[in-house]
Amino acid sequence: MEKSKNRIEWLDAMRGFTMVMVVAYHVGLITFGESARQSASMSLLVLFRMPLFFFVSGYLAFRPKFIWTAASTLQQLWKKFRVQLLPTALFMCAFAVIRCKSFLPAMERMLQSPTKGGYWFTLVLLYMFILYNLFAFVEQHFRWRERSWHWVPITLLWIGSVVWYETAYMPKVFSYPQDPFWRVSSLIQLVYFFQFFLMGNIVRRYWKTAERIFDSKWFVPLVVVVAFFCASDYLRWHTLRLTWANLPRTLAMYMTMLLCMLFFRRYQASFTKETRLGRTLQYIGTRTLDIYLLHYIFLPRIPAVGVWLNENRPDFVTGTALCVAVAMLVIAFCLITSSLLRISPLFQEHLFGVKQPKEAS
Repeated sequence: MEKSKNRIEWLDAMRGFTMVMVVAYHVGLITFGESARQSASMSLLVLFRMPLFFFVSGYLAFRPKFIWTAASTLQQLWKKFRVQLLPTALFMCAFAVIRCKSFLPAMERMLQSPTKGGYWFTLVLLYMFILYNLFAFVEQHFRWRERSWHWVPITLLWIGSVVWYETAYMPKVFSYPQDPFWRVSSLIQLVYFFQFFLMGNIVRRYWKTAERIFDSKWFVPLVVVVAFFCASDYLRWHTLRLTWANLPRTLAMYMTMLLCMLFFRRYQASFTKETRLGRTLQYIGTRTLDIYLLHYIFLPRIPAVGVWLNENRPDFVTGTALCVAVAMLVIAFCLITSSLLRISPLFQEHLFGVKQPKEAS
């Protein structure tokens, strides 16, 4: 699996593909002004794009040989804090200056929103790293991984995160999702997506077992069937009501996320650096932070296309192709800008978290 410099090529390619889908969704939503409920492409993309991103983040967060002492844990948390927050704050300010009519009102709106004008991802990912790093420290301190039931703590944490997520869709019982603190801090986004981070971590921990399950004859057909019926119920049928209505959506997110991962793993030979597609997706996959931070600045506004799409409601292929075509153009501008900024070692380190190697004396 692991290639030169410890990179997993199909995983980088999958992350690049996910970044393309994220930008494509924003093209449909912001550039075209599509209605997410009417769009065949947007309603499907939203099921797996962010869950898959957090899945990959959790997958890569597992470090079996890392020694989680108090000092090393604090060092890791400080590193994540610096990489996650400073660039986000700077690019959020740049977006408000470049794309908004008035800077201060725009910043106020973004800071009060749970999605931070789109810049919520790095903040919520920081929350996840904080929780997971503290868990990893406690796990190693009590030597849980050396015991026969080593799978229990992380599994219980994942189950707890799923239950936590479901409570956000029980307004008659739990009112915290509407609390200003949970929304302004973006902690509500943590509730929505932490489960996928933990699932990716579990898959990486028990990869050999996961591979046996993935390669079994029954697994892929089961995932396809569950994905089809759950996505159909969530998007079209709406057979369940009240607190049960979110169950098909939750299962659809897991199944579509798994199908995407299984596809890239199965056809990983097509996504190596020996192929043009593989090189392209891997390059995008290794620059996801750059693209995420920059793409809001470059998203054009073409509302006339959205009017046509909303009136005609085209099929999935047509709608997705239009969004992806514009998304690739936006990504190209992001990568060019990123390369220009990375000329400066100072920008490269503080905007994108890439430290220059120290020269040998």
